[in-house]
Amino acid sequence: MTDTLTPVEGAAVEASDGPQKLKRSIGVVGGTLLTLSCVTPASTLFVVVPDLFGSLGTATAVTIAIGSLLCVAVAFCYSELGTLIPSAGGEYAMVSTLAGRLAGWLVFVLSLLVVMVVPPVIAMGTADYLAPIVHLDPALTGAGVMLLATLAGLLDLRANAWITGVFLVLEVIAAAVVAVLGFAHAERGPASLVSMEVAGADGHADTVTGLLVVSGLAIALFVTQGFSTAVYLSEELENPRRNVARTVLATLGISAVIILVPVVAITLGASDLQELTGGDLSAMVTAWSNSAVGTFVSLCVALAIINAGIVMVIQNSRVLFASARDKAWPQPVNDVLARLGRFGSPWVATLAVGVPGAALCFVNLDTLYGVTGVSVTGMYLLVAVAALLARRGSHRHTRAWRMPLWPAMPVLLIVVLGYILTQQETAHLLWTGGITAAATLYWALYLRPRRDTRWLVTLPEDARD
Repeated sequence: MTDTLTPVEGAAVEASDGPQKLKRSIGVVGGTLLTLSCVTPASTLFVVVPDLFGSLGTATAVTIAIGSLLCVAVAFCYSELGTLIPSAGGEYAMVSTLAGRLAGWLVFVLSLLVVMVVPPVIAMGTADYLAPIVHLDPALTGAGVMLLATLAGLLDLRANAWITGVFLVLEVIAAAVVAVLGFAHAERGPASLVSMEVAGADGHADTVTGLLVVSGLAIALFVTQGFSTAVYLSEELENPRRNVARTVLATLGISAVIILVPVVAITLGASDLQELTGGDLSAMVTAWSNSAVGTFVSLCVALAIINAGIVMVIQNSRVLFASARDKAWPQPVNDVLARLGRFGSPWVATLAVGVPGAALCFVNLDTLYGVTGVSVTGMYLLVAVAALLARRGSHRHTRAWRMPLWPAMPVLLIVVLGYILTQQETAHLLWTGGITAAATLYWALYLRPRRDTRWLVTLPEDARD
């Protein structure tokens, strides 16, 4: 139990051979642009939300709203832990330091699942939104987007902040167009948002039960999940003690609005329940306007997906880089993954997440969604446990942003997220559980016997004030 629930003395150490450090090169604005681009509101709206419409119908907006409220508590946990332990390792560095190495390792595995699966899930939606111009195979197009994002991820982080910022403006415009058109063509009143109906197989309305809403919360949490990117960028943010919390909270608020407002508009503007459940947002936009506007929105969404791929590859490479710097693997692997390129980016780690991501574009999409939802929920639960332990011992006096309503906030999260996990499909739980079990075996057979030389969570020197 010691390895699981209590921090190991000296778990956060500086590696003896002087680990390479990332450059502090961005402020709140650059960090928020990159983090918002990882949330990728427009591509999430057009790629992920249609699946929620298909299962939840008019209850989609309520489910996303509940998920966003839960994410406020999650964001508080990330803000406190991210300023207390500003490391490119993100969740695993925070949890390892506060809850022990095994707990941190399991969080790393869950975060690695998320960071490997989410980009191809989003990327495969590109072909649908390029359809007004050219018809492409979704898997091949998604793989191409992943490879393009990988090349962009090799560049300097500051340059990528501006690239993604331009793309972000376009996707916000697309989301705004959808919202305006939906409200302008409203077919039903606000009461429909709580009518809890979905079109059944026979064309008649079926009731959306509370259990269905709870089950859908795993995907709803995934909808705004990217706000946690700020903690991965904490080693490259100027003044992380202040700017990590600002970036996390600002990103969550902005992304929730950008996603939720169009979802409400779509719910009100769909011509009937069958069209809403079908979730063909491009067809709705074209019906509300004309083909030119529909094409414009589709192209904006395609750019948003490419933008998301770039930022996710940037984020994910930092996680893998940090794991190598913290000696999670055999030494030859650590040496390779911890290398920095001429632009200051971890180029080998970038290739290591981008190329397999391209291969995952050929995997069944439903399986990827399910595993991601379970992984995100489990990861948030362990982060909440770490937040509950964040004010013990020396950490009580460390200078950091502190959440309101502690410890009630993390306790509530642990209970709610635990219940959400129990409502997920068995197959998705088994997939995620099997991977976690294999990771635990790796811990028991390789990492734990080498605890003095492996899995040493590293914090940058300027984070130790």
